[in-house]
Amino acid sequence: MSDSISIQCLEVWTHIGVPDEERAQIQKLEISVTFEVKTVSVAALADDVSLTINYFNVAQSIKVITQSKERKLIETLAEDLANGLLLEFPFQKIELEIRKFIIPECRYISLKIKRNSQR
Repeated sequence: MSDSISIQCLEVWTHIGVPDEERAQIQKLEISVTFEVKTVSVAALADDVSLTINYFNVAQSIKVITQSKERKLIETLAEDLANGLLLEFPFQKIELEIRKFIIPECRYISLKIKRNSQR
């Protein structure tokens, strides 16, 4: 059985971009993450958040990782997020999308990645 929890369009602010001028300004990103967990039914039966993954804690970790340093590429941020979250939480699998609002002529650009736990 595979159950998942999603956090959609979490707004975060960071310094990111290839040109120095772009990184000089803080900019908004949206991050969506879906993670597979095995404990949904156990937590549901007990009605106990400690038996599942607390999505508030995941959201806070996303914010901390995103703001921890400036980066040039959203690809780098995506790998940092996937690796950090897989180490911190007992996910089986994680999928994440980063949306960046830098090109005026388009709504956003995005990067999606999927990673599996090594546990």
